[in-house]
Amino acid sequence: MSKPVILTRGIVKEFPSGAGPVRILHGIDLQVDAGEFVAVMGPSGSGKSTFMNILGCLDSPTAGDYFLNGESVAHERAERLAAIRNRAIGFVFQGFNLLPRSTLADNVALPLIYAGVPAAERRARAADMLARVGLGERLDALPAQISGGQQQRVAIARALVNRPALVLADEPTGNLDTKTSAEIMALFESLNRDDGITLLLVTHETDIALHARRLVRLVDGQKAYDGPVEHGLHQPVEGAH
Repeated sequence: MSKPVILTRGIVKEFPSGAGPVRILHGIDLQVDAGEFVAVMGPSGSGKSTFMNILGCLDSPTAGDYFLNGESVAHERAERLAAIRNRAIGFVFQGFNLLPRSTLADNVALPLIYAGVPAAERRARAADMLARVGLGERLDALPAQISGGQQQRVAIARALVNRPALVLADEPTGNLDTKTSAEIMALFESLNRDDGITLLLVTHETDIALHARRLVRLVDGQKAYDGPVEHGLHQPVEGAH
């Protein structure tokens, strides 16, 4: 049986303050298996951004264990976490974070440079991914020459080009109109269904969460719900139990 892509046990995160440590996460357990599509929701201050930073190896927990694809990563040094991020995680952000003076192909190929992939293979893999997201004819265009929705497609291609175990998407439709948001979410659904990509999506929008198959809700730094999306959207959010 394959290992979970994400397995956390008792994740605690505290930040220092003048009055002593402030606890943001209160012992979160989560398992996400390969091929799942999970939405994470929660009110402002619920800890979802802090938790996403830990899952993305951008930060480390104060206490608890985190296994990414079976590898313990909770307490690794910063340089080791950077290598793990590049190899195992693809990121899609609300801001597309494209390099404005680089072509679409070069933007997509960026993670492969850090991975030491030869130039010809970088170009070929970038072209394959751009074709997968419907931009196979625009390899040499610049970001300013395409729409916002197309820029987010480029960002998704970049997130996938290294064949990561996990894609983390943080409010990926936040800068897009309703029609373009629906197109991007249809693309995510296709990548999950047809390519088996494991997706974890942070959103505050109910209609976006409905594209996922599982919902995790955080309230006050605790997991308040974990189950089918349609049931969890109607749970109360006043406090975790």
